[in-house]
Amino acid sequence: MQKADILLGVYRERGSKGLPLERVYRHLFDQELYLRAYGKIYRNFGAMTPGSTEETVDSMSLQKIDTIIGLLRMERYKWEPVRRTYIEKANGKMRPLGIPTWSDKLLQEVMRMLMEAFYEQKFSDRSHGFRPDKGCHTALQEIQNTWHGVTWFIEGDIKGCFDNIDHTVLLEIIRRSIHDGRLLNLLDGLLKAGYMEDWRYNETLSGTPQGGIISPLLANIYLDELDRYVGDTLIPAYTRGDRRKSNPDYDHLSNQLKRARRNGETEEIRRLKRERRKLMSVDPHDQDYRRLRYIRYADDFLLGFNGPKTEAEEIRQRLGDFLKQQLRLTLSEEKTLITHSGDEKAKFLGYEIKVYRKDYLTSCGGRYANGAICLLMPQKVVSKYKAKYSRKGKVTHRNELLHDMVYTIVQRYQNVLQGLYNFYCMAVNVGNETRMGYIKWVLETSLTKTLAHKLKIGVPQVYKKYQVTVLNRKMLRVIVTRPGKKALIAVFGGFPLERKPEGMGVVDSDPDKAWFSPGGKRSEVVQRLFAGECELCGTRADVYKLNVHHIRKLSDIDKPGRRPKALWEKIMAARKRKTLVVCKSCHEDIHAGRINKPLKKK
Repeated sequence: MQKADILLGVYRERGSKGLPLERVYRHLFDQELYLRAYGKIYRNFGAMTPGSTEETVDSMSLQKIDTIIGLLRMERYKWEPVRRTYIEKANGKMRPLGIPTWSDKLLQEVMRMLMEAFYEQKFSDRSHGFRPDKGCHTALQEIQNTWHGVTWFIEGDIKGCFDNIDHTVLLEIIRRSIHDGRLLNLLDGLLKAGYMEDWRYNETLSGTPQGGIISPLLANIYLDELDRYVGDTLIPAYTRGDRRKSNPDYDHLSNQLKRARRNGETEEIRRLKRERRKLMSVDPHDQDYRRLRYIRYADDFLLGFNGPKTEAEEIRQRLGDFLKQQLRLTLSEEKTLITHSGDEKAKFLGYEIKVYRKDYLTSCGGRYANGAICLLMPQKVVSKYKAKYSRKGKVTHRNELLHDMVYTIVQRYQNVLQGLYNFYCMAVNVGNETRMGYIKWVLETSLTKTLAHKLKIGVPQVYKKYQVTVLNRKMLRVIVTRPGKKALIAVFGGFPLERKPEGMGVVDSDPDKAWFSPGGKRSEVVQRLFAGECELCGTRADVYKLNVHHIRKLSDIDKPGRRPKALWEKIMAARKRKTLVVCKSCHEDIHAGRINKPLKKK
């Protein structure tokens, strides 16, 4: 086991026992932590995107790590302002996004690993955003499994949460658990580094670093105060009674039903059963029974309450007061809605949530799941994709894809369908004959029309050329043969649109070990770096004189039908790697376009 694993294990243990951390800053001098951070984040698409300087993951080296450590030892590390850009939100508005420099990303990842190992043990189980083994589906699964019979939903909406996090409050919260002035000063510098927009510097007086790797963790540390307030104060105050009292009307009909059965009155039995199914067996207005439930994902939170609406409004008011007084955040009064679970739908994490209210029998003869949570795909999702792939109200082809290969076009449509299904697979209306099925039809229609326009044939000819049936499922399939290589296959469809109540699960259960094999071995790119050999010219060199050449994505040099031209491209394409460890001379030649020489013999 490596020293880094032991250190993170100690931090986890102290977090679980509620003990504070001390002298954390000195561990920022450990080169192994930076190698681990590099092995995790170099694969990110944004690693090749420059911030306010030209520095990216390209030219990564041990010398760069030692430079960062040297500045930290002298307490002279200076955070660069992030480069601000804007991305479109689901509602059409623009969200600001900050892009840090590569060195800042690397240091932030090291700090995140150290702090998360400690804080993860302290966070509430009701928090599901940006945490290992948790995600949107785990939050929705908890609602689906444990919120049975909820009467009111309270949809929490905080105005500009991440942009309005108070730096003083955040550092004070961290100071309670981490007793290290140097680390707090480093965090303070990060929070106040500012941003560049249109090449003009702007100060950051509040908020966490937009786009920063450590930002989600800092936000969770901040909003954990809200989780604690709800869990320790509100839930005990609005939870009472072991179970509801029995419903007198229901009991009265049950007694009548017993008499009717004794007397053999068949028609009366049927009538009483129908009447009793309309009632709950317990008193829905029991004044001695209350339940309050809570879930949070990042800055979105939802509460479920069993009780009168007046008390639900009181809970909303108390939440707003706490956020304003303790965290200096504002709860949006107009967006923090109180929704009746049976008559209306609450919105949370892109789903619509309501409670079944049914008084009839299922096809199996049993009573319908009255009071169970129902997760739905919203109609606006269908409208969004219909509008995106339509023109003048009619589904049509995509002009911007006509210059792509048929393989690429099919793959792009399949990625849209698969990604949408993976997210909404928990919804009850995700089947072939429901909203998800309609979206599949829209995508398939647009796909076939796009292929028809590209190949200058009719849509029926597209189906005749590419449609196949595998395991009784119809799909569109494109096969690209490559001499000496495995054929590339792109498929549209090919999987059933079936509901998965358990969701898709969490792919990466331990982000700190995501790119480390059992036994604490280093990631592959780090092992190649320490091999001390240029992978282009074969020259043996000191590891501090080697750089790692990075490209944004492998398809840039290994597209179907395109043959890599330069020698370094051929090597990377053959190895299926976005990285190439080279000496500084070869790295300069790559960027200058001079690498066409044969490999030197070892």
